[in-house]
Amino acid sequence: MKTRILFICLGNICRSPAADGIMRHLVNERGLEDEFLIDSAGIGSWHVGQLPDRRMRQCGARHGYTFDHRARQFSSKDFERFDLIAVMDQENYHDVARQAHGEADMKKIIRMSDYLRHHPGQQTVPDPYYGTERDFEFALELLEDACEGLLDYLKTPSRPSRMPRTSL
Repeated sequence: MKTRILFICLGNICRSPAADGIMRHLVNERGLEDEFLIDSAGIGSWHVGQLPDRRMRQCGARHGYTFDHRARQFSSKDFERFDLIAVMDQENYHDVARQAHGEADMKKIIRMSDYLRHHPGQQTVPDPYYGTERDFEFALELLEDACEGLLDYLKTPSRPSRMPRTSL
């Protein structure tokens, strides 16, 4: 049975499609395609059907990724479709949590920052949309770190049954 992961950000054109593309890349590199289903969505509907932001695609290309996901909006039905719903920041967490149907849905929501291994103290993956090229680069670096941490966690045979949590 596949582990189904949905990455969430505000508009599904910067952070979540980057996380989607990075995780797919890591899964493919490790030959784990049959074990994972990966997707991304946004809280808002502003960009539905659009490719990721040009700046994020360019940043990803410099790192060897292809970000070609078409934006879609998160739905409460995604709780039925996915095992994990990975959010980028506290605002995303609250927006997704408001649509949860109960404790089982709440347990599916994880924070990408909980899987950072090389960025101590970083509590979110900040939105680069209104920032500079360096902001896109920083978001991508965080996502590479967090995706590797999440994948390693999921592939650890003796992992704890509960996902780690930080307080935001």
